[in-house]
Formats: sequence, structure tokens, C-alpha cells
Amino acid sequence: MEYFAHATAIIDEGCKIGNGTKIWHFSHVMPNCVIGENCNIGQNVVVSPEVILGNNVKIQNNVSIYTGVICEDDVFLGPSMVFTNVINPRSAVNRKSEYAKTVVKKGASIGANATIVCGHDIGEYAFVGAGAVVTKHVPAYALVVGNPARQMGWMSEQGHRLEFDAEGIAVCPGNGEKYQLKEGTVTKL
Repeated sequence: MEYFAHATAIIDEGCKIGNGTKIWHFSHVMPNCVIGENCNIGQNVVVSPEVILGNNVKIQNNVSIYTGVICEDDVFLGPSMVFTNVINPRSAVNRKSEYAKTVVKKGASIGANATIVCGHDIGEYAFVGAGAVVTKHVPAYALVVGNPARQMGWMSEQGHRLEFDAEGIAVCPGNGEKYQLKEGTVTKL
């Protein structure tokens, strides 16, 4: 099996694209990107040079993923969200040598119209709410919302809010898996 690219999609030279991946209308995958298997890249998406996407990454319409971004497996990028790659851009100043790295860890979701300011990683299974502006690292399983994004709670791997008891234990309402909150860190038991 190979990947699918719509006739209006542009895929530049040097890209590696995994089996089962779909690239839709008017999207542009720029040189030397690595895209895993079974990804879905919606319409009007820009994947800048040397971006790395893991397996099963879902990218909704109108998303910009700039050089320096790495998305691990099972990441969800909501409609019109955007990454940045320079902390202090100026049109007249070339800062290509200053691109900052941003890693979105396995299973994380980023909501519609969110902005991820470069250099701030998103932890495993974290959930960035729609319209949030991320200006610092987001811990694993954290739910962050607002501008600037602030943590409002914790999420399970299934995408459900976690409510911790006095012993720091929560049960996912979706599948019954248990999580522990200890010293500000959540782990799945």
C-alpha cells in the first residue's frame, strides 16, 4: 500500500511519506519532511521543510506546521491551529538559524485556532483547548485553556476529564483506566 495525495496537493522532493497516509486538497508538504503511516492531512495544510510527523497523526484543515516541529504518534491538530518557529520574528531580519524546536508528544490533542509559541513542548496525552495560546511547556495529561494558556485540570488518554480523589487516584469515565496524581505529575496505573 502507498499514500494518497489529492491532485491539488504539492509534495516537494526529499519527503518520506508512510503507507496509508492521505494528503488532501491544496496542501503543501515541503522538502525533506518525514510523515508516518496512516496520517490524515486535511485541506490547505502547510508542512514546512524538515517537519517530522509520527504515525496516525490527524491534521485538520488550514493548519500550519513550521520547521522545528516534531509530532509523535497519535497527535491531533485541530482546524486552523498554528505553530511558530521564531520567538521574535521581523520581516527584515533573517532568523532561519534561530528556529526553535517544539515537540508534541504521543497522543496529545491541540484544539481549533490554538497557537503554540515555539520552544514549548506539549506532553503525552495533553489537551490544548480551542483558541489557547501556549507560552510554556504543557505537562503530560494536562488540560490547558485560554490566552495565555493555563492549566485547568487533567485528561485521560481517552480524552475525558479526570477527577482525583483524596488519595490522588482518578478513573477514566470512558474506559475505567486508573491514573495517579502525585507531586504535580499524572501517571497511568
